[in-house]
Amino acid sequence: MADQLSPDEKLTLISRNLQEVLGEEKLKQVLQERELRVYWGTATTGKPHVAYFVPMSKIADFLKAGCEVTILFADLHAYLDNMKAPWELLELRVKYYEQIIKAMLESIGVPLDNLKFVKGTDYQLSREYTLDVYRLSSMVTVHDAKKAGAEVVKQVEHPLMSGLLYPGLQALDEEYLKVDAQFGGVDQRKIFTLAEKYLPSLGYAKRAHLMNPMVPGLTGAKMSSSEEESKIDILDSKEDVKKKLKRAFCEPGNIQNNGVLSFVKYVLFPLRGEFCIKRDAKWGGDKIYTVFEEVEKDFSEEVIHPGDLKASVEVVLNQLLEPIRKKFASPELRKLTNSAYPDPSKTKGGKGAKAAAAAGGGDDDELAPSRLDIRVGKVISVEKHPDADSLYLEKIDIGEAEPRTVVSGLVAYISQEDLQDRLVLLLCNLKPQKMRGIESQAMLLCAAIEGEPRRVEPLDPPEGSSPGERVFVEGYETGKADERLNPKKKVWEKLQVDLKVSDECVAQWKDKQLMTKLGQITCKTLKGGNIS
Repeated sequence: MADQLSPDEKLTLISRNLQEVLGEEKLKQVLQERELRVYWGTATTGKPHVAYFVPMSKIADFLKAGCEVTILFADLHAYLDNMKAPWELLELRVKYYEQIIKAMLESIGVPLDNLKFVKGTDYQLSREYTLDVYRLSSMVTVHDAKKAGAEVVKQVEHPLMSGLLYPGLQALDEEYLKVDAQFGGVDQRKIFTLAEKYLPSLGYAKRAHLMNPMVPGLTGAKMSSSEEESKIDILDSKEDVKKKLKRAFCEPGNIQNNGVLSFVKYVLFPLRGEFCIKRDAKWGGDKIYTVFEEVEKDFSEEVIHPGDLKASVEVVLNQLLEPIRKKFASPELRKLTNSAYPDPSKTKGGKGAKAAAAAGGGDDDELAPSRLDIRVGKVISVEKHPDADSLYLEKIDIGEAEPRTVVSGLVAYISQEDLQDRLVLLLCNLKPQKMRGIESQAMLLCAAIEGEPRRVEPLDPPEGSSPGERVFVEGYETGKADERLNPKKKVWEKLQVDLKVSDECVAQWKDKQLMTKLGQITCKTLKGGNIS
């Protein structure tokens, strides 16, 4: 097909349904001389959802236009983005993404032999690439790096330095993948403009950028891998698809932020060229649309009922998902899925939905321990509170510009010499509160056994830990911590009940270990103690 298209026809196919194109003149120039080289990258974080069919349908367009297309599995980016993918799971996540993306492409009829698949760490750890990262970091300001990643990198109150590297690496990928253009969502526009600004400073060519619109999720906001209610997973069952579509935001006549309608526009029409509304004969019977604008018009005028739109999308969506479900029903791919995304709901001795809720998985997100922002800190100083004999002030470094002030009564049970320069654990997202006139900015976590006398010991991070390192519960590595725990919801109090020290002096939440990337959290002697 591509051989029969003129350069202008190829450009029309390449740019259809895009929200924006930067560098269109460059595209025209390349297409006059040869086929366009394009890459699309995806960070291997949460499980892909049905919105991934939007870039897949554009990749189909690129191939029809004769483009040479590279798909980048950006494993290093997944780790840099606030450790959304733990280091030990990176390889498994890449394998999962490769299998699921290939299955999606096959389900929409895209031939895989025309695609090139690349893993980020295959070249991003090379000497040349690393030197370019350093060269780029000597040019890009912190302001520009933060601005570029604002809509892509996870935004937290105390961002890690890794998030500042993310945009620069994505810019360098354009050179190392030897492409003419990068394709992505319009949420990446600031990264694209950073690439256009800084790559020429390194002596590299300025690339063109192709941007898809952001498809609303089921709740009306951006569809996100980390927000269960906003998305339909690729491997969701027919029953789950029906249930999620039934709850989806689809207000009669409202065409704004309508994820169901957007799916018809950006996936179904480009792939099939038509869409059938299925409905009872008394409401007009089935109707086939060949132009999306007519669907949109009829929906806005309430000729199409939301229930009929959802039911019709459900039929076509399941047709796309069924071959993928069948492929992933194999023992090998089931094992890969479970290994890449360990199920936190499967606690010892628990089964089914009840165990899921008890473990903090499933629908009861209230109890997920990943909501706690626990970090390694280093005690800089300890002194008595000036207005309370039973309270102590600690200055604790957690890798931020300024140490945090912690007001604690537990320190009265620990010698000040034991605490000085010691690594400890801090809960960092409680609401700051004043204690006898001095604001406490975090909570020191200790093991304790009640009695006479009360026994208290600080929790110990693994040897080699550094201030600021994140502490997580095994199985909950990828969950998001709340920016600030709402005291009215009592999230800390509910989770704290199940924080204990095991008989091996290992800190646990419901029999699952508290860990950093270097290993488990322990205490010296308080077997069976509570953690508070």
